[in-house]
Amino acid sequence: MQTPPRLTPDAALFLDFDGTLVGIAETPEAIEVPQGLVALLTDLHDWLGGALAVVSGRQIDVLDRFLAPLRLPAAGEHGVQRRDAAGNMREETPPDLQAVLDVANHLAGAHPDLLVERKHAAVALHYRRAPELEELCRLALLGIIAKEPRLELLHGKAVFEVKPAGINKGVAIDAFMLEPPFVGRIPVFAGDDTTDETGFAVVQPRGGVAIKVGSGPSLAQHRLESPLAVFEWLATARSVPPAPDKNTKNDPRRDT
Repeated sequence: MQTPPRLTPDAALFLDFDGTLVGIAETPEAIEVPQGLVALLTDLHDWLGGALAVVSGRQIDVLDRFLAPLRLPAAGEHGVQRRDAAGNMREETPPDLQAVLDVANHLAGAHPDLLVERKHAAVALHYRRAPELEELCRLALLGIIAKEPRLELLHGKAVFEVKPAGINKGVAIDAFMLEPPFVGRIPVFAGDDTTDETGFAVVQPRGGVAIKVGSGPSLAQHRLESPLAVFEWLATARSVPPAPDKNTKNDPRRDT
């Protein structure tokens, strides 16, 4: 894999959150947002004419909390939720997840190192603190959704997630690319997990850039080694002159 090319003002930039913009933590709430990240994303959002979106497994309101006061276009829960550049929110209606939640809570009750995360349209079971329970978690969740075709099991880094079937980050990126200000631009997507592969499969056929963050096999043709490397790569765009129709000279949010 190659180092990704420098960002250009005609890009449509899509960024995963955990493992890409911030480091992976023991629990979802324990992550630390790097100093300067919000200011950098604010700069890039302006420089790209608004064509920057976070595409994450997190809920959008959680992303907003970590990136406050910035509210970017975003896809949450792998595309179940999507907020466009105009601020309009779209959410898929989830199937009944009570049986899944009951099984996950039962496992967590028996194994305190497991963590259950209830989302709008998904249930995530984190086993980072108990990696030896991976197969137990997988089989339990597969068993409960075996007769429910509207649900699927997603395997991420030390987490299994039951979510609506057929919705993923690639679908979300496709939807963004049909709307302003993303339409007609070159898609660029950076992500670290297996859940990001659907996004890579969308941007590369469009002539875009897919960036795998960290180690492991991937469809992506470019790689950065860590969230710090992602930050540094994004920061190189600051030295590129803004697009002709943008005037950021007097923007008080820009670093001096």
